[in-house]
Amino acid sequence: MVVHLVPVTRIRELDALRGFAVGGIMLVNTWQHTAKEPRVGLDWTIEALFQSRFYPIFSLLFGISFLLFLRGNSRWALLSRLFWLFGIGLVQHTFYPGEVLTDYAFWGAVVLLPVSFLVGRVPLLVLGAGVVAIVVAVRMGGGAQIIPGVFLVGMGLWRLRPSRRLLLPGFGVAALATALLTAEWASTDEWWVYSVAALTGAAAYALGLLLVLRPWLSAVLEPLGRMALTNYVSGTAVIVLATPLLDADPTRWSVVGLTLATLVVQFLGSRWWLARYRYGPLEWIWRSLTWFRPVPNRLESGRDHNRPLPDPGVS
Repeated sequence: MVVHLVPVTRIRELDALRGFAVGGIMLVNTWQHTAKEPRVGLDWTIEALFQSRFYPIFSLLFGISFLLFLRGNSRWALLSRLFWLFGIGLVQHTFYPGEVLTDYAFWGAVVLLPVSFLVGRVPLLVLGAGVVAIVVAVRMGGGAQIIPGVFLVGMGLWRLRPSRRLLLPGFGVAALATALLTAEWASTDEWWVYSVAALTGAAAYALGLLLVLRPWLSAVLEPLGRMALTNYVSGTAVIVLATPLLDADPTRWSVVGLTLATLVVQFLGSRWWLARYRYGPLEWIWRSLTWFRPVPNRLESGRDHNRPLPDPGVS
């Protein structure tokens, strides 16, 4: 059987959102690997405004990318892609036990693959099932348990394609809900309240970014997003190596400094790399493993079939 790799036109908005999520995850993961006694104001700020706000965005985009991959590629190829993502996650797990790649690969195979047969026919049902799954996960403690539900929400939204006119009111509702829920959590310390606030906060961040996204900001975020796998894994390696230094800083401002320094290096490195290659290093390895053969990577000219373009399907 001959398998053909179908190029997928990149979508700038999704790459920018993914880059934004990678940056936020880097900040939160760095903070989570520091000693937090005694607690300082920066701890409360990160916990209240940033923790658990970015991996839902990443999960939503994973559900969308699942459907984008299926536009011309088989489900067997997708299963191969998930299998090798699980393998990359296992390798990362050897030095970073908190990785989520194995979770993404597992739930992608168990939930997204079967649902992909239905989402084209009943996207509203898939969206509703995702919301129900998130509610159940929050009642069970939240955390990584919400991932499959957010996957489904991403698939459903991508099929339904809500109008861009809903961005502003959606952001307003999400931002107001986040403020009220965060205040409620601060006074009650209820974990389920915090979990819901994190989800509405993720929605507010994503919708707000789409509202303010401009070419200059997109140019900063897109390279990070196009090499999200490489940047995520390399970022966790930096965190592990820097943990002793982070623990020695009682102010926790080294968390912010290390995050910014890492993201600047990753942005410059990603921009340099993508000017010469189609895919990041780990992205290329992942694709080559998926297809059991080396995938062409070096750019032959300034006009490449995988260059990002605006999404023509968003109204």
